[in-house]
Amino acid sequence: MKPSIPKGTRDFSSTEVARRNFIFNTIKHSFELFGFQPIETPTFENSETLMGKYGEEGDRLIFKILNSGDYLKKVDEELLSAKNSSKVTSKISEKALRYDLTVPFARYVVQHQNDITFPFKRYQIQPVWRADRPQKGRFREFYQCDADVVGSDSLWQEVEFVQLYDSVFSKLQLKGTTIKINNRKILSGIAEVIGAKDKLIDFTVALDKLDKIGKEGVVKEMLEKGISNTAIEKVQPLFDFSGSNNDKLDSLAAMLSTSEEGTKGVEELQFVVDSISALGLESASLELDVTLARGLNYYTGAIFEVAAPEGVKMGSIGGGGRYDDLTGIFGLKDVSGVGISFGLDRIYLVMEELGLFEAVELPKPKVLFLNFEENESLSKIKAIRELRENGIKAELYPDVAMSNKQEKKQFKYADKREIEFVVTSLEEDQMFNIKDRKTGEQKVLTINEIITFVK
Repeated sequence: MKPSIPKGTRDFSSTEVARRNFIFNTIKHSFELFGFQPIETPTFENSETLMGKYGEEGDRLIFKILNSGDYLKKVDEELLSAKNSSKVTSKISEKALRYDLTVPFARYVVQHQNDITFPFKRYQIQPVWRADRPQKGRFREFYQCDADVVGSDSLWQEVEFVQLYDSVFSKLQLKGTTIKINNRKILSGIAEVIGAKDKLIDFTVALDKLDKIGKEGVVKEMLEKGISNTAIEKVQPLFDFSGSNNDKLDSLAAMLSTSEEGTKGVEELQFVVDSISALGLESASLELDVTLARGLNYYTGAIFEVAAPEGVKMGSIGGGGRYDDLTGIFGLKDVSGVGISFGLDRIYLVMEELGLFEAVELPKPKVLFLNFEENESLSKIKAIRELRENGIKAELYPDVAMSNKQEKKQFKYADKREIEFVVTSLEEDQMFNIKDRKTGEQKVLTINEIITFVK
């Protein structure tokens, strides 16, 4: 039987890993440029840490880990025969793979609060897992690259995150990305003025799907969730909101004039929009999208989502928002936080489609020592050590060539890996025959001369 891997997971070739590392390093550089410091959290968390933090839909997508040992032994026979999987799961599984990096981060902050200097700016680059239906750009195992600030409610943090997105996408040459922004207070205000305040979560989850299922799909879902026709009629103008960011904010200010919370949301967005307008962006644009909800329960203020450049069919390549009370669920009250995430796997697919990986080189030796004579191997290994000590990547072809065919095989190896220099033989007085394969130039040099020649 041919081996396989689970759906929604992937193997990565050397070329793919090199390209992914290029993205990782670019994001990491910008994170540190903006003053963020790294942390890591475990691959899996206690189930109670994760469950109930992402809404009903999110909870269904969390991978549960079976307890070790005979996990069914302690389960009541009656419960097993009832075949209620949700009730049985809590008895046989106490841990789960992390769904995102934000909730584990909130747990980390609470657990280590006495060791942290606030405001705490952290970044985290680790894989997460979701039991989602695999499709293009959506995987069950994927990396998130997160940056968060906790301990500050200043709106300058939101402004900085817009700049951070722009910084990363500029370095990746991803021009034309759109940073969409909304505010959860605006969504709460809209739900209030249309008389659907008690259905806020259902309202926002449905609204967030507008670009996926269209107006009819959103209306259908809202009706199914018990939102009245009257309320839906009042919200219809949002489906076709247009104009500049300031035009939209003016319209929202008028619509939400009777809602204190909605008005506060408009004021917060106005500050971010005005600040970015004054500062300017290099390669991205900022767009107010009132249908943006991101169906996660913990956002309380700004909401971000990044769309790929026009013409590239891809879901969001980044997102985030402010969560004023996330650490409160773990016992630490009144700690405001805001954060964003980069979707590495989708960014990779977008860059691949746009042909932006041409400059990314696969890690390889600069110098390859061919292995034609057994009695030369030790001298070549010594030379390789000196090259490496001088920061030059080098290696010896491991197998000695016993025929012309095997010698050709070694040259073919250098061709396939596109190695720039090859050392063919050791001459007298520790002189090496080296060839520049790009220019065809061939010289006999000492190891010190090789270091200069190659550099």
